[in-house]
Amino acid sequence: MMNLTAISEFFLTGLSDDPELQPILFGLFLSMYLVTVLGNLLIILAVSSDPHLRTPMYFFLANLSLADIGFSTTTIPKMLVNIQTHSKSISYAGCITQVSFFFLFGCLDNLLLAVMAYDRFVAICHPLNYPVMMNPCFCGLLVLVSFFSSLLESQIHCLMVSQLTFCTNVEIHHFFCDAPQLFHLASSDTSIDTILMYFIGAVFGGIPLSGILCSYTRIVSSILRVPSTDGKYKAFSTCGSHLSVVCLFYGTGLGVYLSSSISPSPRKASVMYTVVTPMLNPFIYSLRNRDMKRALRRLFRRGAYSQ
Repeated sequence: MMNLTAISEFFLTGLSDDPELQPILFGLFLSMYLVTVLGNLLIILAVSSDPHLRTPMYFFLANLSLADIGFSTTTIPKMLVNIQTHSKSISYAGCITQVSFFFLFGCLDNLLLAVMAYDRFVAICHPLNYPVMMNPCFCGLLVLVSFFSSLLESQIHCLMVSQLTFCTNVEIHHFFCDAPQLFHLASSDTSIDTILMYFIGAVFGGIPLSGILCSYTRIVSSILRVPSTDGKYKAFSTCGSHLSVVCLFYGTGLGVYLSSSISPSPRKASVMYTVVTPMLNPFIYSLRNRDMKRALRRLFRRGAYSQ
């Protein structure tokens, strides 16, 4: 037996042990990662460069895109390096870093989605007070609170992982260092850690989800009182993209949770949650949002003229 700090490295089994699949997996995940980074960077550039998008909704969207880039960067590059070098190892420091940033950006995504739901609630239910209630200082404060809350959650998980004890040659049946996997593989008693992990998940996941549900309950109630069909459609269209992203984020998250209760290594479900969701978010917001499409066209036009 030895403490986690005495272990120099772990071994990640990845998605498949088949050598013939490794080049296919490398090309597939490299493409998905590049699309994720490029798509989210375009959202950030469009919001920062277009004066028509300098509103609270797009300010939160730019921060969500930044969190999505960080979320994907936490796991995919290391997996690509391991495939390319035919290595399965990850250092102790690298594993702790992955755990920290995974929970940081995952929780930040969660909280920003709740903040965006509150923004849509104020815009639809209190339109006259919207500029006052969602002023720049308050919006910046919401993002800062979301970030430091996410940082707190990530550090709690790091502290719990650092107290675990393992036997040598720990093999993690995943493509990244997942905290539940580490609890499962630990030789020490992890019952308290498991209870604490679920409690933290209920607090940092349940409260934002409750806020989203409450916001959309009020939004739907307000929209149903609009007499005209065009008015209802216009109101629903302002939150359609956000609602799609919320369903995708929590749907894949629920899939990971359910698959982990059936299988101790929910690798395939985790791919949807950690890779596919951040990649699809820019497409959802750009394809379903006219303002964003116009801003992207102007951005491409300026890039073409500068050449």
